[in-house]
Amino acid sequence: MNNTNELNLTVGKYLISPLTRAVDNGWFACSVSIRSGSGSATTDRVVRLTRLFRDRLDAAEYALAEGMQWIGMAPRRHAAAA
Repeated sequence: MNNTNELNLTVGKYLISPLTRAVDNGWFACSVSIRSGSGSATTDRVVRLTRLFRDRLDAAEYALAEGMQWIGMAPRRHAAAA
């Protein structure tokens, strides 16, 4: 799994990190890490997602949106192209 560091997002007490990996057929699978706490009280949940994507960035953005939804926040929206 590759962490797409530039897409990591801190929301309140949570750090949401999308994870991607290439699969055998050239597509990309994704997971999301949802971390909270610090020190010995750190909790990190990793959710494996089932959708596949042709592009690594699309997979990472989907994982980030799913992580936001998991913590009860609406996913951030991209500005519409002019």
